[in-house]
Amino acid sequence: MGAERGLTVQQYQLNSSQKRIARRGDRELEVRMSTPSVDQRRVDIYNAHKAGRGLRDGQPPIDTDGFRDFLVASCCETFELSYWLGSTLVGIAIVDRAEDALSAVYCCYDPTASRYGIGTYSILKQLDLCREWDLRYLYLGLYIADCSSMTYKASYLPHERLFGGSWQTFTAAG
Repeated sequence: MGAERGLTVQQYQLNSSQKRIARRGDRELEVRMSTPSVDQRRVDIYNAHKAGRGLRDGQPPIDTDGFRDFLVASCCETFELSYWLGSTLVGIAIVDRAEDALSAVYCCYDPTASRYGIGTYSILKQLDLCREWDLRYLYLGLYIADCSSMTYKASYLPHERLFGGSWQTFTAAG
């Protein structure tokens, strides 16, 4: 395990699957950027996403206070990307902004909208924002090879990881 600096935005190239997801999302989803907020729909999406991915570990569903504490309360510049199918909210991503990077804090989506690849689509939208705002990195969070819900991060290349006090660029999964 190593600390990951993030995707090197200017070098990142979409693969064919990501291009398909981007085209479908751009065609069928509306993306809104706003201040993070809490309401019952967001809480329901969060809980359904966790349950649908087997990430509950015997924990009870989160309530609005728990959602607010976990995803809305922030001590830095934070925004929300929300994904809409018509008038229905189908996903959210909470994102922090730093001087030279965005940090993908958390993304969840309604399991009934899984055909849109909202997790991947959200990363692609955040990459677009990094390019638009001339930021160097998109940080996907801590990579833990032994945690199945976090291994997807290794497939976004190139990225940098901190090993033994120095940053190393990874251009192949591993």
